[in-house]
Amino acid sequence: MFILDGSYLAEFLIDKGYMVHGILRHSSSFNTGRIVHLYKNPCTHTPDKMRLHYGDLTDSTCLVKIINEVKPTEIYNLGAQSHVKVSFDLAEYTANVDGVGTLRLLDAIKTCGLANSIKFYQASTSELYGKVQEIPQKETTPFYPRSPYGAAKLYAYWIVVNFREAYNMFAVNGILFNHESPRRGSNFVTRKITRSVAKIHLGQLETFYLGNLDSKRDWGHARDYVEAMWLMLQQDVPEDFVISTGEVHSVREFVEEAFKHLGKTIVWEGKDENEIGRCLETGVIHVRVNPKYYRPTEVEYLQGDSSKAYKELGWKPKVTFK
Repeated sequence: MFILDGSYLAEFLIDKGYMVHGILRHSSSFNTGRIVHLYKNPCTHTPDKMRLHYGDLTDSTCLVKIINEVKPTEIYNLGAQSHVKVSFDLAEYTANVDGVGTLRLLDAIKTCGLANSIKFYQASTSELYGKVQEIPQKETTPFYPRSPYGAAKLYAYWIVVNFREAYNMFAVNGILFNHESPRRGSNFVTRKITRSVAKIHLGQLETFYLGNLDSKRDWGHARDYVEAMWLMLQQDVPEDFVISTGEVHSVREFVEEAFKHLGKTIVWEGKDENEIGRCLETGVIHVRVNPKYYRPTEVEYLQGDSSKAYKELGWKPKVTFK
């Protein structure tokens, strides 16, 4: 599934000599924007390096067909409806893709008689922790999801554990905290901020709107995190891992850092829905709060503890927040 992580993972695996197969949902337009550089490159888009298949996590038949045809040694399930706010409006769809879709993949592996030969990676999420019960969050921290997205991913997490224990499958959950890159979708807050700041710099925009400025997240870079995915499947024993930087910043700080790259300082005035972010140098208001971007149930603070990954995988993030 060539979403944000998928394009980086495809690059990573091709560099390691893998033959990469990807599942592409059929649409009216050819939705390969994040892998077009691989798809158009004659060095990577060859029969022995990369191949795309039409498929969907809501269609068991196509999953069985693809897995039976390809007989992969590793499967990375990165497919999901991954926007938390959208999951409140599309709760059933999110559950069908993110939760039951994972079950369909695991069951397809079993149906094809490949349960003992395929290593399976499931993209879990820090949204499992939701209303956090412990700071920082590690593999043993109790889950408390606060959105349909988090709840669907929780089902996926436990069905992976169940198949691992019931059928002796090499199946693992990577509980990845927020990770970003220029390939992130424009409807996610980090890309909304960076794209808006760029437009302000170009004179194409004056003000943009955000929701909860005080949400705090543990942000890393997608390129670092796909390496951790791969490392999990190279272990002798299947285990779940938290992948994070351990460093926490607020949405407010993200805005401030983005503007610093333009040589601008943002000062904050007002509070709650009336808060604004004003440019110190020009006096222009660049940021306003709009309650429509609030979630029905907010997740205020997420911070991961990746001590286990550092020790057992030898993994550490290379890209810092700044």
